[in-house]
Order: sequence, then structure tokens, then C-alpha cells
Amino acid sequence: MQKESESLMRSHQEQDSGQGGRIRPDSSPWAYAVGQVSSRPGQSQTVDAQFPAPSGIGDAIVGVKEGDIVTVNGSFDSISDGLVFTGTFDAPVHAECTRCLKPIDRGWNMDVTAFFPYDAASLSARQRPGGRQTAKDEFDIIDGEDESEDVYPLSSDGEYADFEALLRDTLVEGLPLQTLCRPDCLGLCPQCGINLNDAPNHHHETVDDRFSVLAELKDKLKEDTTTDGR
Repeated sequence: MQKESESLMRSHQEQDSGQGGRIRPDSSPWAYAVGQVSSRPGQSQTVDAQFPAPSGIGDAIVGVKEGDIVTVNGSFDSISDGLVFTGTFDAPVHAECTRCLKPIDRGWNMDVTAFFPYDAASLSARQRPGGRQTAKDEFDIIDGEDESEDVYPLSSDGEYADFEALLRDTLVEGLPLQTLCRPDCLGLCPQCGINLNDAPNHHHETVDDRFSVLAELKDKLKEDTTTDGR
């Protein structure tokens, strides 16, 4: 997987940076060229790309390994203040079943909406000087929800959108809290630890501790009866 990630980075770096959607050779592997729609309100650009997963997504129990390929599909829509990205991330999630501890590898698809402002100050302020409502605010009203936390950087010239932080935030937030190998997983035997999915009829004979004293007394009486009958 690491070789595949390195090959992907090299492939990106070899592409011509002058075309929309291409990666600038000296940029990070998460930079995506948006020059064809940047500062052109009303324009849209389709995104169909693959990026290596950043570090720090999850842990040994559930997560996305650094360098694993994340597929990004969606579009950038240009408004007066910046670019709005809407789309999906598809990432390979590595996890353990929370019931039987079986390793799980499966694709995980997440919906994404994020804003890339032209003005760096927009990362912390949502209105222009003088209190004028921005196009981003108008977008929020139309969209019906507040996206103030989903704001990410463009390069200083507005030609490139950096997906690194957006990938990390979205994948960390979207990781499943409970992973199961299958919905009806039977888990492990609490006494011996055998996987009950492999042995659904497995069971142990158990005696209620509350009756163990009575069982011992019964055995003792049986022994006494046998002795007296000799």
C-alpha cells in the first residue's frame, strides 16, 4: 500500500500544473488545482481524484492507515468569497469487530461539504468590513445549516485547494464508533473465548453458584447412604 501511495504522489507531481485539477509539482500531495473556477462566481469544477490518507486517523482498534488511498469525488462551486466543495470521500477503514475481535477491512463512504475562502481572514471571520453579508453567509442560509467550522485553506494565489486538513477532519469524525464483522455477530464465548460464529452450538454446562452448596450436600448424603448400606 505504501508503494501504491508513493506511485500516486509521483503520478500527481508529473502532471501539468497548468490544467484544472492537476497537482502542482512542488506542493503537498493533497493540493488540488482549482484555477479554472477560482474567482469566477457561478463556475463549477468536477473533482475525481485520489489522495494518500494523512497521519493521525484513528488508532489500532479502528482507523485509516497513513498513505492508504482515499478516493474523492465531488465538485467545487465558485461563489464571490471562495469555493464550496461538496462530494464524498471513500476510504479503506481497518478495524476489529467489537464482539469477536475479527479484523475488518472495508470501504467507508462519507459525505462532505466544506468552504475554501479566498480571503484568509475568512477562516476566523464570516463578514467583510462594514458588516456586509458575504456570499458564504448567503450559501449557509440557502443550505440551511452552519458550516462555520468546515473552513479550509486555499493557496495564497487562490489556485490550489489543500485537502489534507479536510481529509483528516472528515475521516476522524466519520469513523464508526462500533464495528461489527456482521450485524448478527455472536461474539466470543465468555468462558473459553472461542469464536461463536465458528461454533454456534458451542456451550458449557454451568451450575448456579447459589446451588453449589446444595449439590455438595446431595453428593455427601449419597456417599453416606452408600456407606450405611454396606
